[in-house]
Amino acid sequence: MASFKKIDLSGVFPPLPTPFNQDETINYEHLRNNVTKWNEIGFKGYVVQGSNGEYTYLSDTERVELVRTVKQAAAPGKLIIAGSGCESTQATIDMTCKMAEAGADVVMVITPFYFKGRMTSQAFKTHYEKVASASPVPVILYSVPANTGVDLPADVVVQLSQHPNIIGIKDSAGDVTKFGSMVQHTQASGFQVLAGSASFMLGTYTVGAVGCVAALANTLGKEVCQLHNLFKEGKMEEAMKLQHRLIAPNSAVTRKFGVPGLKVAMDWFGYYGGPTRLPLLPLSPEEVESMKADFQNNGFL
Repeated sequence: MASFKKIDLSGVFPPLPTPFNQDETINYEHLRNNVTKWNEIGFKGYVVQGSNGEYTYLSDTERVELVRTVKQAAAPGKLIIAGSGCESTQATIDMTCKMAEAGADVVMVITPFYFKGRMTSQAFKTHYEKVASASPVPVILYSVPANTGVDLPADVVVQLSQHPNIIGIKDSAGDVTKFGSMVQHTQASGFQVLAGSASFMLGTYTVGAVGCVAALANTLGKEVCQLHNLFKEGKMEEAMKLQHRLIAPNSAVTRKFGVPGLKVAMDWFGYYGGPTRLPLLPLSPEEVESMKADFQNNGFL
């Protein structure tokens, strides 16, 4: 098997939200328009069907068509990472192959989580090895305990980093100690670690993370890319000040108000956010005002 470890993941990737009409059908034209605007920002690429894409509420056909649409709309050279994870290994392999055919350069595979009590280290290892061995494109591991209730242990990540078709991990838990350990024990194999949030982006960069998949980048893309560049240029004091300003807005569109909040913020910054799919409810007027204050108090509105 050829190794894909030379694919460079360093940079910022927004996890694209799925634009819906009021009747909850997907509006692909709004998606194309959003991507056209994002193309003007210095993103490394796009994540399609991450958690912020509401992938759990979409049909298989919709998930694949969204990848195809983003691939066609993306500027040349943008890396397309598609979230192909499903609960079963076989379904994940099937989705991975379909997304690769639709134009995904890389797939990102979330941890299975429904049968939490049986999602042991060996279960994760078996799942990812089988998916990676069957995948026609490289694989990124994806751990997001806030949504799944399970965490991919660092020692399992280290073992999986030896697979020639597993090139990195997106970790959204924010444990900087774990990030440092993963980098230390995998860097010799060319494995790359991505932060899963703009809130702890700088901290993970200091221990070796190379990039970030950040919901906030959908609205404050230039600022998140600026933080990446400041670190690369060694301008740590400026980077720290910017990181501090990004924490509250990032928390607003993730932990506090989630995808409904992110979509409201997108509307503020000239993108199409629109509604979510039920059972995700829109924000209350009080929640909108609270979120607006998080942006205003840090100089972003």
